[in-house]
Amino acid sequence: MNPARDAILWAAGNPWLRDHLPRYRFIRATVARFMPGEEMEDALSAAERLAVDGIPATFTYLGENVETAADADEVVEHYLRLFDLIEDRALDAEVSVKPTHLGLELGAEGTLERLRRLAARSADLDRHLFIDMESAPYVEPTLDLYRRLHDEHENTGVCIQAYLFRTPQDVANLLAAGASIRLVKGAYREHKDVAIRDGGRIRAAFQKLALAFLGGAGAGRLALATHDVGMLTEIERGAAAAGFERDAYEIQMLYGIRAADQRRLAKDGYRVRVLISYGTHWYPWFMRRLAEHPSNAWLAVRNLFSRR
Repeated sequence: MNPARDAILWAAGNPWLRDHLPRYRFIRATVARFMPGEEMEDALSAAERLAVDGIPATFTYLGENVETAADADEVVEHYLRLFDLIEDRALDAEVSVKPTHLGLELGAEGTLERLRRLAARSADLDRHLFIDMESAPYVEPTLDLYRRLHDEHENTGVCIQAYLFRTPQDVANLLAAGASIRLVKGAYREHKDVAIRDGGRIRAAFQKLALAFLGGAGAGRLALATHDVGMLTEIERGAAAAGFERDAYEIQMLYGIRAADQRRLAKDGYRVRVLISYGTHWYPWFMRRLAEHPSNAWLAVRNLFSRR
């Protein structure tokens, strides 16, 4: 149990705080640590800077739980424009999308059709399209969408959360299907019957799942999305003992977090990719990033007092 993490995740889902906190400059100043800006051009420019160090990117246009099909269609058009610019600028970049941002709550069939459009465009660029994972009630609908999409488009992957009790079976099923996964620890406020709550046990589950996926010798990609450098070192030792090189998997980190480690890992022979998020609907995403490392909340406090 982590009371600070629980409090931050509660705040992430509070409607009043969601509407009011983003108005404060000290909050926005803290957000700038985790994202290069709110506009597509901000994200593209950040990816170009990363490319200088040979580090590719994955873009996410922030948003979730759209209310109309028209809103979801607009998100698709946004991503299609982004794909065009990725191609125009010859960027080594991919896209990761959130199912509820594409209308999952409005219907699975419409969401699947939107995913098909994005996967096809991504395939044109010889890139993977990844599907983000949201809170526990969305896991099964998201995996069902992904299974159907992957049957048609192999250039697709899905995010999997290590802290869910169901995840080992999900990983086994995905491995058998030749799927690609992005493995994360998990960042939502889940009930104790659904998810592991102890940090050490989550860490152990992550390591076990990563090595199991490698050992399964599936056709898909494995991305380890974490800033836990110590855990990555332990995984590397286990992978090396099993005969895997450092480039057998990819390490993914968020923009602005452990930037020096990102460059070091890339130089040391790891495949590194940086996740760049942008957009105006950043509050819940930002709060979940704080919850991953509650000590980051002190950065917000320092920003507050530095402006007084």
